[in-house]
Amino acid sequence: MLGRGKRDRELDDAIRELAEADTLAFGGVGFAGQTLPPTAAYEALERLLPDRAEELRERLTTILADGSPAGKAYAASLLGRFDAAAARAAWESLTEDRGELTTFVGCVMGRTTLGEYARDRLRPDED
Repeated sequence: MLGRGKRDRELDDAIRELAEADTLAFGGVGFAGQTLPPTAAYEALERLLPDRAEELRERLTTILADGSPAGKAYAASLLGRFDAAAARAAWESLTEDRGELTTFVGCVMGRTTLGEYARDRLRPDED
């Protein structure tokens, strides 16, 4: 019973971290490859799949409605780990969002709007 309570607190903490995120990064950033708190939260939630997918779906839907721009991007990405159709619908709903977020790909930092980021996610990969 104690283990379940701790896992629920960790889930709540990870959801809160994603909802408030101001930076989007999948993997380490900078020369040291530091894992940012929202990235660690995303990875913790990802480890709950597929066992707690439906519970996560509810929480991610809340983030998509009320979270920060980076939080919404994390939520749509995580949704894509277990429901591709729902993730696509989430990305489509975000294409006009003008909220700004910071992105990291390794050492490269960027700035974009959530709408532009969402449109990029919806583009087919080009070879």
